[in-house]
Amino acid sequence: MRTAMLRSLALLAIGAVLWANPAAAETTTGEGDPHVDLFSEESYPSASQCKTCHEQIYNEWRSSNHAYAGISPMFHKFEQKINDLSVGTIGTFCVRCHQSGGTVLGEERWAPLWERSQISREGVTCITCHRVAEQYTRGTNGERRIIPGNIHEPVYGPIGGDGVAKVVEDASYWKVATSPEERGAKIHTKGVKFDQLSKSEFCASCHQVAVNVGIKLEVVWDQYRASPAAAEGVSCQDCHMSQDPGRASGFTTGPIAVVNGEPVDETRTHHDHSFAGPGYSIAHPGIFPHNVDSEQWTIEEWLQFDYRAGWGSEEFEEKIDGGELEVAFPEVWADPFDREEAWEIVQANIEANLEKQEMRRRVMENGSRIDGPYFDGTPSVGSSLSFTYNITNTNPGHNLPSGSLGAQPEIWLNVALIDPDGNNVWESGYVDSAGDMADLRSVDVLEGRLPADNQLVNLQSKFLTTNVKGTDREMSLPINVDVDQLPFLRPSGTPTTVINHPPFVRMEARSIPPLGVREASYTVPGELITKPGTYKLAVRMRNRAEPIYFMRFVEATSEMEQSMNQWMIDVHPYTVEFVAQ
Repeated sequence: MRTAMLRSLALLAIGAVLWANPAAAETTTGEGDPHVDLFSEESYPSASQCKTCHEQIYNEWRSSNHAYAGISPMFHKFEQKINDLSVGTIGTFCVRCHQSGGTVLGEERWAPLWERSQISREGVTCITCHRVAEQYTRGTNGERRIIPGNIHEPVYGPIGGDGVAKVVEDASYWKVATSPEERGAKIHTKGVKFDQLSKSEFCASCHQVAVNVGIKLEVVWDQYRASPAAAEGVSCQDCHMSQDPGRASGFTTGPIAVVNGEPVDETRTHHDHSFAGPGYSIAHPGIFPHNVDSEQWTIEEWLQFDYRAGWGSEEFEEKIDGGELEVAFPEVWADPFDREEAWEIVQANIEANLEKQEMRRRVMENGSRIDGPYFDGTPSVGSSLSFTYNITNTNPGHNLPSGSLGAQPEIWLNVALIDPDGNNVWESGYVDSAGDMADLRSVDVLEGRLPADNQLVNLQSKFLTTNVKGTDREMSLPINVDVDQLPFLRPSGTPTTVINHPPFVRMEARSIPPLGVREASYTVPGELITKPGTYKLAVRMRNRAEPIYFMRFVEATSEMEQSMNQWMIDVHPYTVEFVAQ
């Protein structure tokens, strides 16, 4: 008991030092103080440890955007580019939300994933929310205190701790360990009710973010607090953790935990920890979704596993055995049994991503609607065809799209006219050879290989910066390298409240407010309608997390580009027929 007490005091002392001065850990990584690794593992428990009793929640979380926050290769490219352009003046501004555990531990901002702690790679993990006991009422750019402590220390939740109290009271029956010296499933020994965890204010500290030049990258809280949902008392959690993704449709019920196969309090309200949203993973599927089985290999080893070539699949291995293929495998993947096991893990993770993709589609369809087409006059051969669609944001809580405007989520309308012979004779919302929309950011358009889409309906917000000639130009990031080639992100000398945006940079928003409607108008030239008969108008809303031109700006890999296009979705696709005489 005395040894355990001394160890706990030592860990808390290290935690106090690191919280007061996260940079102190810089001298305790690698070949430094070995106590830091122990502190990281014991005082910041990972989701893998929580999975023991909360497997359903773990399985929901492991493919969520929260779980992806610390893994995302696009985030790391984006974050590094900002730091490069601003000569390092961003600091830990971004990672303290995306990798809160690693930030508290003082990990280097630029450290690659394979040099980071498990808790850092888990991004927004269990303790990011359930080890917070202080209330926050506005955006704090991720500056929330995670309470350190081993797996047995209290956790905080919206319900209370009567379930865990029941188990702790009869620990021998449940076969649980309530201290480091005991044998059994290691559990937290107390649950503390923390009301704010079920309120929208709790989400604001990471979902309302302004960089220190004064421009807002995350604006969900601003949009929400002025929304019909907020007026009716509907919280973020009511929609994003409900039984129907994106709708305040109530919650399912289920056990608060399953301890050694036995459920505890089966009629508790269950909040879905998938945190439904439109984002998606482009990481290697051996690395994400999180999977305890994949942890037997390192991230560096997984990055050497060519899942696209089918390594470990039955078909691939038969070709290797039969001499049809010769592959110089890395040493770690030389054993076919390892490849086969890795292939099974990859397939399980891809299946989880497919389930997430369907949830993304439901979120988008629950939060939007397309009506039309509405024709202006009677369609006839040789005459211009004018028509409109109405795009409605049926979500009462925030704009369409919302989220991180700095990450430039894309939603656009793709409309095509098919003539009586089945030929596509006109289209808007088409993409170029890279997959980008044919606007002024398209390389094919700029180089004259593709005509600009002058009827494009694009809901994506963009940054506008003032160039040296005094006019505006679009920028991928809110850093005006056109005016200053070595920008430092320091507070402006002019209060942003005076001009409503920082000097030389602003955001051009094209999103649709809650319950708002945007009219999409189109005209097809009469010379394209040459035959009498039945025509078809096909429409779909397209959603992608990032534009390809932005990915190239931040120096993403071609594999990242391929995955970004591969996992995009189409929403509300439908076709109507009409007759032109």
